Amino acid sequence: MAKLLLVIIASITACSAALAQGDNTDNEFLKYGYPGPESDFLLRSRYAASYNRALRNPNWVAEHLTRDNLNGTADRSNADFKEDPAIPVAFRALLKDYYRSGFDRGHMCPAADAKKDLDSMKETFILTNIAPQVGAGFNRNYWAYLEKFVRDLTATFDDVYCISGPLYLPTKEGDKWFVKYQVIGDPPNVAVPTHFFKAILAKNSADATFALGAFALPNEAIDNSTPLT
Repeated sequence: MAKLLLVIIASITACSAALAQGDNTDNEFLKYGYPGPESDFLLRSRYAASYNRALRNPNWVAEHLTRDNLNGTADRSNADFKEDPAIPVAFRALLKDYYRSGFDRGHMCPAADAKKDLDSMKETFILTNIAPQVGAGFNRNYWAYLEKFVRDLTATFDDVYCISGPLYLPTKEGDKWFVKYQVIGDPPNVAVPTHFFKAILAKNSADATFALGAFALPNEAIDNSTPLT
């Protein structure tokens, strides 16, 4: 688990560095522009996110949960999925990409983490906070249980920080390793992650120590009896 957490943190750090370097064209090599890859940084009321234009998925979505900011009465039935106007059309995930794809539109920052007001909840339905997830057995079950586990940590800790996102992990075929993933949409547009992760840091205000945890789950149906380890 510790090794996975370090890998995730390293990936996020690298992405942040890429964001900082994206505008650095003050040299002879990039005189006529930065060729990419481009990662969009998005700051919403309940989360921050980095969006991957090539995969049309978030790189990661970061949250800060407390007992207070989880309170509220906003109802997800009043929120609809929508495309993100902050992303150029050519690089957006589109609503039609998910149509009859066989995958759920899976939240990285859950709607239930944004009950404080309806505007905040609506932001969780923007497609830059979404990635294709297997529905039955994962998005609607095991992943949802992990989301609740994170929320429930606020009963013990004053501050809970959670970073979630997709992974594209290799599988072995014969004596070789390959990274393979489906792409949905017509024409194909949005990558389907092989796995999803959550990295969690929790602390109490009066305590200098932190509690850490990280989980990587395959994007497939997982039996409810499977222990979260």
